[in-house]
Amino acid sequence: MTSTTLVTLLAAVVAYVLKVLLDFHSAVRSIRNHPGTRTVIDALSPIGMMVVTPIPVLAHGNQRSWKYKHAEYAELGYDILSSVAAFPRVNTDIFVADAAVIKEITTNRSRFPKPVDIYKVISFFGDNIVGTEGDEWKRFRKIIAPSFSERNNRLVWDGTVKIMNDLFEAVWGSKEEVTVDNSTDLTIPIALFIIGVAGFGRSMSWTDDVNPSSDHTMPFKDALHIASSGVFAKAATPNWLLNLAPTEHLREVKTAYPELHQYMTEMVQARRTAEKKVEQHDLFTSLLDANEDEDDGQAKLADSELLGNIFIFLLAGHETTAHTLCFTFGLLALYQEQQEKLYQQIRSVIPEGRIPSALILGRSVFYETLRLFPPVAGVPKTVAEDTALVTADSFGNKVTVPVLQGTSLVLNIAALHYNPRYWDDPHAFKPERFHGDWPRDAFLPFSGGARSCLGRRWFFETEGIAIMTMLVSRYKIEVKEEAEFAGETFAERKERVLRSKRGVTTTPVRMPLVFKRR
Repeated sequence: MTSTTLVTLLAAVVAYVLKVLLDFHSAVRSIRNHPGTRTVIDALSPIGMMVVTPIPVLAHGNQRSWKYKHAEYAELGYDILSSVAAFPRVNTDIFVADAAVIKEITTNRSRFPKPVDIYKVISFFGDNIVGTEGDEWKRFRKIIAPSFSERNNRLVWDGTVKIMNDLFEAVWGSKEEVTVDNSTDLTIPIALFIIGVAGFGRSMSWTDDVNPSSDHTMPFKDALHIASSGVFAKAATPNWLLNLAPTEHLREVKTAYPELHQYMTEMVQARRTAEKKVEQHDLFTSLLDANEDEDDGQAKLADSELLGNIFIFLLAGHETTAHTLCFTFGLLALYQEQQEKLYQQIRSVIPEGRIPSALILGRSVFYETLRLFPPVAGVPKTVAEDTALVTADSFGNKVTVPVLQGTSLVLNIAALHYNPRYWDDPHAFKPERFHGDWPRDAFLPFSGGARSCLGRRWFFETEGIAIMTMLVSRYKIEVKEEAEFAGETFAERKERVLRSKRGVTTTPVRMPLVFKRR
């Protein structure tokens, strides 16, 4: 390399660094140096999302919201924090834990749209309601929303009762105690079987559907489960590497997606060509019927869009239900007095031996679990026009944060749910906080506004409470005693049992429980 070339290269590097520094300074000034982090790597960039743990100066860390919850906001004295980063481009992100500001954002979709590009990676089967905005989103919602009907909720309830009774009778039988080393091994199949029945009209049980049909290499329930649990692997793995399938997990993921696509395509064709239409209320059939009944030809969903939306509801319903149930069982095992209160409430409403038929039990327990372990710690938004967000500091003084067009916003659900402005003793498990009046704008486990989860009633008010009610009415839940943890304190046990990691939703690491017949 000649000296001239070297000088030219160094000059280019210096010019680039100076430009980045000037742009960085300008970005900080544009938000009036509002408190927050200043890092090299942008928190919401693809590279930044790969950095799990916060690294001072270098990276914000994609687990920061869950790791610190509201602690940073309390320390700095604001419920809005900023993050300015230099690479891969100078960018500003705003993280919000103020309930009033979040409500403003979720109710003004034109000013604060969803960044749909980041959701394209889960459009494996076709475009869907999660990854769209504007008129396309309205078209999807118009056809999809009616599918979540009272008849479908009834199917969810009846299917849940059948699946739980099958567990008690065919699997657990006369056992006085059932030990589960990791409770997701219990909650995942429960959620899977229910979404099979209520989502696809496919009856599945603990012993059925163990072999694939002659046209398939994988049973339906395996394809369903692996496609759901393997979504990160599918999204993050390049096709060339997935085709090589160097690990057993990737081999299963590689097989599961085309298998599930084939299953769903066969179901569409079978229901369209059936000589006699059978009245069914599963989500898949309801969506097909709603699409066929749509008068506006332009509004109908293409087959790929039908499959894309069904997969999204599979992903949300399966993971959210399984993991929230697991956290619920863990909390009840740790807090025996709360479990006893719930059991006595169940006994007072449902006589012993009867199948539950009401949906009023355990609501506060489930809400408190969702507050402590929201399925998603942060919800991204973008800013469509220059605007300002108004919050207050810890002394009650009004603070205005300028936000420029193109800025990324994150609704920090974890920080909101642990914000002491709204929740007394926020780290404690207190289901009674949901009795009477409570701060509804500060509780967003399913997001908020028009873009909140369409299936939240299916998941929470029907399936989740039915499972919890039936199980607690028959079994007492306890933490499994293990010799290596014999000397731990309650705080240490709580931290160990409720440990979580990042997944499609907040995921328990390992929750060893014992279910003792009452």
